[in-house]
Amino acid sequence: MRIVVCLKQVPDTSEVKIDPVKGTLIREGVPSIINPDDRHALEEALRLRETEGGEVIVISMGPPQAELALREALALGAERAILVTDRMFAGADTFATANALEAAVKRVKNVDLVFCGQQAIDGDTAQVGPQLAERLDLPQITYAVRLWIEGDKLVAVRGTEEGEEELQVPLPALVTATKELNVPRYPSINGIVNLKDKTIERWTGTELKLDPNKVGLSGSKTKVKKTFAPQAKGQSEIIQGAGPEVVARILNKIAERV
Repeated sequence: MRIVVCLKQVPDTSEVKIDPVKGTLIREGVPSIINPDDRHALEEALRLRETEGGEVIVISMGPPQAELALREALALGAERAILVTDRMFAGADTFATANALEAAVKRVKNVDLVFCGQQAIDGDTAQVGPQLAERLDLPQITYAVRLWIEGDKLVAVRGTEEGEEELQVPLPALVTATKELNVPRYPSINGIVNLKDKTIERWTGTELKLDPNKVGLSGSKTKVKKTFAPQAKGQSEIIQGAGPEVVARILNKIAERV
């Protein structure tokens, strides 16, 4: 089974600050991480590889420093890592990103399953996975909380606002992973040591035969006009302790505000 996992390197949002004048993210000095939901996507791909056989290929569209996220994925157990990088990709929204990833997945060829994280913490749109499935003309199951393979079909349980539902789709297919799907592993010592024998492939827009007008800022359908941090309102109070008396105090506080 050939499995592709789409990873995104994102700023650690717990460390992000916003420039109050420009309304933009201050990225200097902010550590970058693999998007959390993408970690769960990678973990599930590795688990399927271990039970079904095959290979796991990770793809990331981003600047050169995104290689750090791909190297971590290799240390975790992925067989191949591909960085889709080009100046023409700068400023891409989800629509343009899906166009670039589509070309990359098609170039890999003979893909049985594509994994994406549910959403990225720097955008929270949850759009790239479904848009990529549409581009690739693949059946998709979003918000997966459990999944398994039955013959030539993928069976998954997805979470919804009303509860859970079980779906079955033929392979190849695309799945978006949630944090409930699994607990991601840590890199092993052997995985880290063997990194010296692994390389990261770099694919440009030209190599992928992409139209510059369909990727990056030129190919984007949306534009971010302003970013701002919400202002804190009111004061908070921490009530410590345990037992019925603490519950009574909390209820009294709520009653005072109603």
